[in-house]
Amino acid sequence: MVNPKNPQWPELPLSAWADTRSTLQLWSQIVGKVRLMQTPWLNHSWHVALYVTAKGLTTSPIPHGSRIFEIEFNFLEHMLDITVSDGNARRLPLRPQSVADFYAAIMTALADLGIPVAINEHPCEIADCIPFSQDRTHAAYDSDYALRFWQVLLQTDRVLKRFRTGFLGKCSPVHFFWGSFDLTVTRFSGRRAPIYPGTAPGVTPAVMQEAYSHEESSAGFWPGGNGIDYPAFYSYAYPASAGFAEIAVQPIGAFFSTQLGEFLLPYEVVRTAADPDAALLAFLQSTYEAAAVSADWDRAALECPRGIPGVPRHL
Repeated sequence: MVNPKNPQWPELPLSAWADTRSTLQLWSQIVGKVRLMQTPWLNHSWHVALYVTAKGLTTSPIPHGSRIFEIEFNFLEHMLDITVSDGNARRLPLRPQSVADFYAAIMTALADLGIPVAINEHPCEIADCIPFSQDRTHAAYDSDYALRFWQVLLQTDRVLKRFRTGFLGKCSPVHFFWGSFDLTVTRFSGRRAPIYPGTAPGVTPAVMQEAYSHEESSAGFWPGGNGIDYPAFYSYAYPASAGFAEIAVQPIGAFFSTQLGEFLLPYEVVRTAADPDAALLAFLQSTYEAAAVSADWDRAALECPRGIPGVPRHL
C-alpha cells in the first residue's frame, strides 16, 4: 500500500523485485566501470560513483580525449542515454534483457560514437559472479520497481544532502556506489585510520585500504540483499570504537546489527513515519554522534548548524 501521507516514499519489498535488483546492480556496474576506466583516481574511489538526477542515475561528465560523454539511467522513460559533447547520442531501452546483451549493446553504442572503452568484465563485491559478456542468468527488469527504487533514492539523496550541510570537515558527496549498490555520504574526523583488514569479492586489498584510509562515519541506503532481506538505512564507523555499538540511537526501530557490524533502520520505519524526513535525520544524526562521541572526534571544530537556503553560515 502507498502511505497517503507520504506517497513519495513508495513500498519497496525486496521479495517483489529481487531479480530486477540483481540485474540492475550488474547493469550499473557496467556503466560505473566505464567511468572508472576513463577517470583519474580520486581519494576513497569517489571517481567511480554515480549520482542521483531528476530522471535517474548518471555518471556525470566523463572525459575521452578532447570530448566529454555522459551515461544516464533514465527511469522515467526507461532508457539508457549516452550523450556526447559533440552533439551525438544513443538511447538504449531498459527492458528485460540479459546482462550479456546489455553489455554488448553499451560497448557497441560507445564504439559507434567513437568512444571505445575496455572494462574488466568481472563484477565487484558479488560472490561467485559471472563475467558480463557471459551472464545470461540475470535478465529481469520490472519497470515499476526500478521506478520505485529511483524514487526512494531521490528522496534519500535530498535528506542526505541536508544532513551533509551540518559538517565543516572533510565529507564525501552524496553518491551511489555500484559495487555495494547503495547511496551514501561519509564524514571524516581528519585522522588516519589503521590499515583496513577487510576484503570484498573482485576488489583488490589496495583499493579497500585506500577507501578506508581515514577515520570515518558513513551512512546511507541500500535496497536489501547481502545480509538482510529488506531495504534499510545504515550507519557504520571505521574503525568502530569501543562502546559504539552500545550507544542508543533514534528513532524507535533503529538497532545495531551484530551480523553486519552497523546500525540499521528498516526502510518501512521511515516510509510509514508521520514525518519521514525527521525520522531519517534522527537516525543519521544520532548514529553519527555515536561514532563521533565514542571515537572522541573534535566535534566543536567539525560541526555546524544545518544549512538554510539563501542564508550564509554565521561565523
